[in-house]
Amino acid sequence: MQPANGDLEYPDWLAGTWQLTSTLVELAAPLAPEIVTPGFDSNQKYLNQAIACNVRFVPSRSLSTNSTVFSLLPLKGLVKDAVVSDRAFNGFNLAKAYLGDSVLAVTVDPRSPNRQITLMQGGRQLISVVTARAIETPAADDFLTSELFQQVFRGVPNPYLNQVETTTAYHHLAAEVATTGQPAITADQVTAIYLSPQDEDYFKAGDRPVALYRYRLEFVPVKDEG
Repeated sequence: MQPANGDLEYPDWLAGTWQLTSTLVELAAPLAPEIVTPGFDSNQKYLNQAIACNVRFVPSRSLSTNSTVFSLLPLKGLVKDAVVSDRAFNGFNLAKAYLGDSVLAVTVDPRSPNRQITLMQGGRQLISVVTARAIETPAADDFLTSELFQQVFRGVPNPYLNQVETTTAYHHLAAEVATTGQPAITADQVTAIYLSPQDEDYFKAGDRPVALYRYRLEFVPVKDEG
């Protein structure tokens, strides 16, 4: 991976608004029972549960000017600019799909697309900062990316820090395969959780992940508004 400078740029075929269905298909705690991260046990209830929400990928210029105005415009014809994730929109919708009304808002630092804050009830905050990333395009219809996050969970008696590495392999289906109501894009995603150096078990874990989650993602196109 290289240090994260600027935003993650996606291929043009990801541009637009999608109904994302995310399904946790496998999870593991490699260092259990000695080391288990908070939340691992509760996450088991999501196994094989399809979670759906809308996400969108937009021209990067739209996020640096006025995303509210842009959201009223059709995306078609405006994707010559680099395509990026609308991190605030996507992060909020996905967090709300999993956590419900406890999620109040997701904001992205206007000075850096790599710093995101999720606000939750009770004054709790999850601060995620992308520190490194890598991308690979092995074929025209395949796109692979990894991002490394530093996460801090605040507003609880014991603030929790960790590192998260998310690797996603996107595959764009051929036009004749992607029919109405069927996925146009699929993806295989693995999230690895690592302890931060501040954790008392850091040296026990070393560079080994303490939790692993594998997801199957499906993207069905949503007709653009406007």
